[in-house]
Amino acid sequence: MNYSLQACSRFTRSILTISKLFTSSIQADAAKCFPRITSFQLCSNFHSTAKRNDLMEFFDDEKNWGQNEVRVGRSWKAEELRIKSNEDLHKLWYILLKEKNMLLTMEEECKQQVRLFPNPERIDKVEESMKNLEKVVLERNEAYFMLETGKTGGRPGYVKIGALGLRHFYRETEHLIPKFMNKKWQSDNASYTHTRDVQDFLQRYKERKFLEKRKARNREKNHVLGLMRRFPNLDMEAVKEQFPSVNIEKIRNSKKARGHKENTI
Repeated sequence: MNYSLQACSRFTRSILTISKLFTSSIQADAAKCFPRITSFQLCSNFHSTAKRNDLMEFFDDEKNWGQNEVRVGRSWKAEELRIKSNEDLHKLWYILLKEKNMLLTMEEECKQQVRLFPNPERIDKVEESMKNLEKVVLERNEAYFMLETGKTGGRPGYVKIGALGLRHFYRETEHLIPKFMNKKWQSDNASYTHTRDVQDFLQRYKERKFLEKRKARNREKNHVLGLMRRFPNLDMEAVKEQFPSVNIEKIRNSKKARGHKENTI
């Protein structure tokens, strides 16, 4: 045991000696080529370690502390991101992620200090930029896979009827156990559409959706009637384009669409 420890210590000392000789030889050769550079500069430049910052990177610039408003720009648009390279998009994603972490940290700090967080819409702008960036990356991935394999490359899915009879989009996943053997999957995806309670729920749910759609149509119809009363020379083509669900020709000749001056004799 002692012999093995001595052998390990000798081996370690020999490795350290060789590394020192190698470093000194590199410094000597560099000193001949670059006599103005000191040995300290050579040692400091002879590394590939990434730059490390402190925890202040999670906080905003000190000049913005205590300000009621901070001047910021707009979010990145998808059209602008489409002309960027993949490397630039990769760098921009981590820049936005770092900015989002900083804003969330500052928001929490302002809550603890009972202070106003300046420009809270900055978080929305960063999230919108990240959403557009992810959209562009997915478009490129789909184009690549369609060119190579003829498929989008995404996870397949289909419209599925849930346990309560509601339709939703289900993305397929891999399972180690088949469906007929997986008791947990069978219990989680059990269907109750045949029960009386679920049928009553579906009937009331469809009725509620129908009433919401009818209220939305009436709301748009009344809005168009108000526009016709206030603006007799209204551009009907623009109104049809903006409100396609409203029958313009039907309500155009109604009394409600006429102004007060037209109703007077």
